[in-house]
Amino acid sequence: MNRQKSFKNEKPTIFIVPTPIGNLDEMTPRAIDILKRVDVIAAEDTRVTLSLLKKFDINTRVIQHQAHNEQESSIGLLKLLTQGYNIALVSDAGYPLISDPGQNIVNIATSMGYNVVPLSGSNAALNALVASGLQVQPFAFIGFLNSSSNERRKELNYYKTLPMTMIFHEAPHRIEKMLKDALDILGNRRACLAREITKCHEEFIRGTIEEILLECNNLKGEIVLVIDGYKDDTRAIDMSEIMKLVDEKINLGLSTKDAIKEVSKFTGVNKNKIYEFFHSKL
Repeated sequence: MNRQKSFKNEKPTIFIVPTPIGNLDEMTPRAIDILKRVDVIAAEDTRVTLSLLKKFDINTRVIQHQAHNEQESSIGLLKLLTQGYNIALVSDAGYPLISDPGQNIVNIATSMGYNVVPLSGSNAALNALVASGLQVQPFAFIGFLNSSSNERRKELNYYKTLPMTMIFHEAPHRIEKMLKDALDILGNRRACLAREITKCHEEFIRGTIEEILLECNNLKGEIVLVIDGYKDDTRAIDMSEIMKLVDEKINLGLSTKDAIKEVSKFTGVNKNKIYEFFHSKL
């Protein structure tokens, strides 16, 4: 049991401070004030953070807290807390812990009774969600999938029956492969690809996964992908008619796999669903 009254005790505090994801005008007055008042700023990349601090005339000491040294630097941050120091945790852009370092020290600090206080601010996932045109509530934030296609497909299989809108982060050089895997595993769902949010090249590509795939060559910048959740529409589908279409394609000489793929494209029914139903009737 841990009950924190953030501003009614004198305990050392870790402030979770979001930073702009592109437009520096989104740096809040409270964030600037906290960064000036804390004893130490723990940053993902000190060069990026020092550039931001210079912009707002902030001279607080900065130390590094990256994913690859998170365990080690968490010990150093804990030592600072025991010495009575207040710490601001920032990432390069956006909200710390959301696909960025910080989880380890937050777990340690809360378990030991120190204050962990969040500030409101930039978050690319939520920006993309509310502008996606898809159902906003409920949603699941997934973040980055594995860079390996085999592992990524396993993860997509795990998430494919989530009945809620899903939010992914992806690198521009992997987005096409990721979308192809998503199309294969999730089916041709509605989606929205958001990139360069809050920057001058901000863009939203809304449509089906298949349609977005046609537009994703040579995309650059930070990408958030929002995809429709699973909808159990089996009761609304006459699977006997679907099976007739599959049989017709097979009789025309297509393999079972290709026949199911063609019928899926024609009817909009998830090909995995057709495949499972087809083999359940054998």
